[in-house]
Amino acid sequence: MADTRRWVWLGGIVLLCVFVFLLHSILTPFLVALLLAYLFDPVVDRLEKIGLSRTWGVVAVFALFTLIITALVLVLVPMLAKQLFKLYELAPQMLDWLQHTAMPWAQAKLGLADGFWKFDKVKAAISEHMGQTTDIVGVVLSQATASSLALIGWLTNLVLIPVVAFYLLRDWDIMMAKIRGLLPRDREERIVSLAGECHEVLGAFVRGQLLVMLALGIIYAAGLMAIGLELGLLIGLIAGLAAIVPYMGFVIGIGAALVAGLFQFHGDLYPMLGIVAVFMVGQALEGMVLTPLLVGDRIGLHPVAVIFAILAGGELFGFTGILLALPVAAVIMVLVRHVHDLYKDSDMYAGVEDPEL
Repeated sequence: MADTRRWVWLGGIVLLCVFVFLLHSILTPFLVALLLAYLFDPVVDRLEKIGLSRTWGVVAVFALFTLIITALVLVLVPMLAKQLFKLYELAPQMLDWLQHTAMPWAQAKLGLADGFWKFDKVKAAISEHMGQTTDIVGVVLSQATASSLALIGWLTNLVLIPVVAFYLLRDWDIMMAKIRGLLPRDREERIVSLAGECHEVLGAFVRGQLLVMLALGIIYAAGLMAIGLELGLLIGLIAGLAAIVPYMGFVIGIGAALVAGLFQFHGDLYPMLGIVAVFMVGQALEGMVLTPLLVGDRIGLHPVAVIFAILAGGELFGFTGILLALPVAAVIMVLVRHVHDLYKDSDMYAGVEDPEL
C-alpha cells in the first residue's frame, strides 16, 4: 500500500512537470499573477485585521500598486529613455577608447598580432546603423507592429495578469485551506511543516531580496545622479537588479559607473572617488542594514545556486522558467535538506546492514 502511494505521488509530480513543460508558453501571466498574490497576501491580511473585508483589502492594495506603477511610468520611463539615447550616442566614443587605448595596451601585454580585434569593422557597422536610425520611437513601433499577433498576445497577457491576480489574492486563504484539506491525514503535519519552511525561504528570497534590490537600486541611482553622472539612473537600476546575486550588482554597477565617469569627467579624480564612495556606502548598507532587516537570518540560497537556477530556468522554459527559478530552487533546497537529515539518520549512513538481507 505504501509503495502504491509513493507511485501515485511520483506520477502526480511527473504529470505536473509535463503540464508545465507543454503549456509554459501560456503560463506566464498566471505565474506572474500567482507571484503578485503571494507577495501581497500578508498586506491584505493586515488590512483585514484593521477591519477591512478581504475584497476591499485587495481593492486597496491594487489601487496603491496601480498608483505606484503609474508614477514610475510617468517619471522613470522618460528619464530612462533619455539616458538610453545618451548611451546610444556614446557607443562610438567607447569604441574609440577601446580601439586606441585599451586594446593596444592589452595587445602589447599579451603579444597579440596587429589587427586582431578588427574594431574598424565593428565601429563602421555601429556608425552606419546610427546614421540610419534617427527616430528610435518609430523603429520600436515598426518592430512592434511587424508582428501584430505577438503584440495582441502581449497586450492580452498584460490585461490578464491583474485580473487573475485579483481573484487569486481575494480567495488566497480559501484556496490554502482547501489544499490543506486534501492532504493525507497521516502526512498533514509533516507536509505543513515542510510548507512552512518553504514559505520562510520564499519570504526571505522573494519578498526580502526584492526589497533589498529595490533599495540598492534607489541608493545607487540617487547617489550617482547626485554626483552628476549622466547615466546614473540607468546604471543604478541595473546594479539594483543585478543584486539578486550577492556582490554581482556591486561589481557590475561600479564597473559600468567608472567607465561612464571616465568618458564624462575625463578621469577627474573627485567625481571618480565619488562613484566609488556611492557603491561602497551601498555595499555597507546592504551588509549591515538592508539584508539583516529585510531578509534576516533565515536560510537563503548560495549565490552559485541562484545563478544556476536562473540560467537553467531560462534555458528550459524561457521567461516562464526565469519566474519559476528561484521559488522552485528554494523549495528544492528545503527538500534536499530534509533528505540529507533522513540520510544521516538512516541505517545506510550508519553502516548497519538490513537484517532481511
